[in-house]
Amino acid sequence: MTATTAPPTRIGKSAVAALGLLAVATGALESVVAPTLPLLQRELDMSPAEGALLSIMLLITGALVTPVAGKFGDRYGGKRVMVRLMAVVGAGGLLSSLAPNLPVLLLGQLLQGAMVGALPLSFILVRAHLPEGESKVAIGVVSGLFVAGGMAGTLSAGPVAEGLSRHWMFALPTLAVIGATLLVNRLMPQDPPLQPAGSGTGAGDGTGGGTGTGAGIRTGDGTGDGTGIDWPGLALLSGTLITLMLVLQLAPEAGSQPLALGALVVVLAAFVTGWIAVERRAASPLVDLRMLARPAVWKACVLTFMICVGTSGALYLVPQLFDVPTEAYGFGAGATEIGFFLLPGTVAASVAGPLGGMGARRFGSRAVVTAGIVLMAASLLALAAVHTEIWHLVVGKAAIALGNGLCVTAMVTSTATSVEHSDTGIATSLVLVTRVLGYAVGMQVCGAILTAGTPSGSDVPAESAFVTGFVLAGAVTALSLLVARTMSKGVTE
Repeated sequence: MTATTAPPTRIGKSAVAALGLLAVATGALESVVAPTLPLLQRELDMSPAEGALLSIMLLITGALVTPVAGKFGDRYGGKRVMVRLMAVVGAGGLLSSLAPNLPVLLLGQLLQGAMVGALPLSFILVRAHLPEGESKVAIGVVSGLFVAGGMAGTLSAGPVAEGLSRHWMFALPTLAVIGATLLVNRLMPQDPPLQPAGSGTGAGDGTGGGTGTGAGIRTGDGTGDGTGIDWPGLALLSGTLITLMLVLQLAPEAGSQPLALGALVVVLAAFVTGWIAVERRAASPLVDLRMLARPAVWKACVLTFMICVGTSGALYLVPQLFDVPTEAYGFGAGATEIGFFLLPGTVAASVAGPLGGMGARRFGSRAVVTAGIVLMAASLLALAAVHTEIWHLVVGKAAIALGNGLCVTAMVTSTATSVEHSDTGIATSLVLVTRVLGYAVGMQVCGAILTAGTPSGSDVPAESAFVTGFVLAGAVTALSLLVARTMSKGVTE
């Protein structure tokens, strides 16, 4: 049965401005860890492997929350779900700001990851309350402000952490998130659910801006009792990701704790086996594994995984190398300086999306992906060979960010045009999970390499550990060319 709802209320510029302010605040909160990770490792006595784990907690939560947020948004309304998710983000930010140790900080970051599921809902709200032309402009503005917030967070985290404390670098953007959420709640009208409880919808356009989806997530088959959400699959995927991170973190200590590592591997295998069995039988799976049988989808997933492994190597290793003392082989940079050094990479990533889209339309997805992979692999291997000057790292990191952005944009375009419209959301959810796995594995492996390469009694990894990490990331990225060459050209006339 279809519910009859009144036309949505048209929103004004103040409501869009509130969404933009929220995007700035969340972008800033999301980006504060990267430039200050070496500082956090020292203050909380973290190993490099533990620092890598901290870097990916947001991504793990995002991969788990986004599918559920999209379905809840369809069922109960985007505004209601977004405000509640941002309340979770605010709680996570406050917990991170008060964290006395690593476990509490990890929990705070885990809660903050809900922002990944909340942001696509803002695009749904804009489309629900504005005409097509105006909604495209508003979505572009909100997206751009999120990138701007990320840049602001990258630049401000260091000065705040060094001038005040690490607690304030989480607290200030969290207070902004809370204030912006209150404004959105006040200025944004309620949007009617796209489906009543007890009915289902089809899949959307896979872009995060279509009706019925959040970031390309499959919706539907919902019932009033919640059977449309694959809770067993969500629980098993959570266990799989968390156990995988623990296995990778414990790997450098395999010699001293072989039984613990072996037990975790057995648990991981059980989670993976159970998750696959549940997803194959679920009426509305969180991740439809049957889609992997399609060449376009599994190739996109393999490419996404390998490219994200390479990108994560630069994301983690470059700030660590900036932090190495000058009396060793590094640059002794503080958190403020690291933020400035990382800014060109953030700018490169922000312009890569439009460039990738234009390139895919002009030359085809395969050409753009290939160019991005070559740029990334060459930059990673160059950093392994030459990293004696600050500009080496700045330019290399920016080139890797640009190459990664080109690849991601082109692969999304390729995936969206290679499957049926109704399957776009399912394929996108597979790529989302694969992306998280790639970043998680890459960062944890690099963290394990630095941990294993740190001499006993020292806090500084051997230079050879960085070389190994860059070479491994570059090799994995270069091998992805074997898959990229089998892609369809994907030229749009």
